[in-house]
Amino acid sequence: MEGIPHPIPRTVEEVFTDFQGRRAGLIMALTTDVEKFYQQCGPEKENLCLYGFPNETWEVNLPVEEVPPELPEPALGINFARDGMQEKDWLSLVAVHSDSWLLAVAFYFGARFGFGKTERKRLFQMINDLPTIFEVVTGSAKQSKDQSAAHNNGSKSKACGKSRQSESQAKGVKMSAPLKEEDESGEEEEDDEQGATCGACGDNYASDEFWICCDMCERWFHGKCVKITPAKAEHIKQYKCPSCSNKRTRV
Repeated sequence: MEGIPHPIPRTVEEVFTDFQGRRAGLIMALTTDVEKFYQQCGPEKENLCLYGFPNETWEVNLPVEEVPPELPEPALGINFARDGMQEKDWLSLVAVHSDSWLLAVAFYFGARFGFGKTERKRLFQMINDLPTIFEVVTGSAKQSKDQSAAHNNGSKSKACGKSRQSESQAKGVKMSAPLKEEDESGEEEEDDEQGATCGACGDNYASDEFWICCDMCERWFHGKCVKITPAKAEHIKQYKCPSCSNKRTRV
């Protein structure tokens, strides 16, 4: 990809050094070189990926054609969301996916060269001592690292109130399943889900669809009906449906 082959890391220390180099390159793309990075991610281009290399450089490029690839691939199509979000939110989204990719690469090497339980634990501890790229990009490096871990587990966790909230962002947007606070048993939750309807199209709730709740009128909507994706919802502090937004404008 980058033209110059890099030595394959085989020990915990070598894998960690590889991780640090790739991490430094990605951070540079999302901070120091952010304007250059932004310009290279035009939505009119094909599916693009952000690569970080062990020599602390970065590159925006198409995914490799080799199947399976030599290394795990970064998030595909980061350029498509660029103009649909605020720049800082888009950079934060790319940062989160970059963190995931770095871990995938590091533990790919660990699996390839047979790291045992003790070696894997030591590698993770070394990595976990560093702020995530997301924390660096958003300026929240001093905050608890547990918030970032909670982001990936939130969708499978228990329903809190009427919604699942994004713990990584600690924001109040209500998303996922429209459940009521008093619901404790599985039967009651199932009845609620079957009875919920979208405030825009009127269709019933379906568990395989993304939903979002208006913080003003507390009505639920299909994400597709109000043009809100899960990625966009993660960065909304308080969601107002189109109807409530129009009311505020008239006032």
